Amino acid sequence: MSVSERAVSRVEVWRRGLQRFRTHILSVIIFAAGVLAALAALLLYSVIAPGPTPLTTRDVNDTIAQVMASATPAPAFSAQVYRLIQPSLVLIQVEGKATNGDIEQGLGSGVVVSDQGDILTSLHVVEDATQIKLTFADGSESSATVTAEQPENDIAVLRANQPPELLVPATLGNPNAMHIGDEVYAVGHPLGLYGSMSSGVISGFDRSFQPKNSEQRLQGLIQIDAAVNPGNSGGP
Repeated sequence: MSVSERAVSRVEVWRRGLQRFRTHILSVIIFAAGVLAALAALLLYSVIAPGPTPLTTRDVNDTIAQVMASATPAPAFSAQVYRLIQPSLVLIQVEGKATNGDIEQGLGSGVVVSDQGDILTSLHVVEDATQIKLTFADGSESSATVTAEQPENDIAVLRANQPPELLVPATLGNPNAMHIGDEVYAVGHPLGLYGSMSSGVISGFDRSFQPKNSEQRLQGLIQIDAAVNPGNSGGP
């Protein structure tokens, strides 16, 4: 190989090495530019969309208070009982003649037991009445007549002469399923206070009682300790 050929070969080797160096430098520059672009994007995002603000104790307490305020407790069992019986409740007002000839007025309670307008009440509420007026849960009124009596149990059945279009008969329970200590609710119109409710427990069964000025002794009574006042008589 001549001197000139060796010189050309060296130049070619140098030229190729320089080209490889340029290619390597260009790759490094491109990679560095990508890293810088990614860092810039992250910085811009952190400025535009900052992270969530840390919760304070006050924030936690306010959230708990809102949840507690919006929570609705289940209605009490007694409230459910009242809602079931109230549409069947009847106010009974009576007029009759006293032994001295004066007009006497009285009131009691009753409960609808059929969709024909039959009302169950206590016999002593309507006994000897010359006029019977019924007021139903919807506010409608009707006169009534006595259709059945059981003096030994102080029970009477009335029939409304002008019953309302919508009657809600109550569901009668089974006395044999009751026990001493069971919860009991008395619903009626004590002292004329419409739709009142009292509660207690069953205190005993098969009691007997003879009212004053009566020769009839009542048998098979259920004793309760719920408050019962004049006007409650005949109610559920």
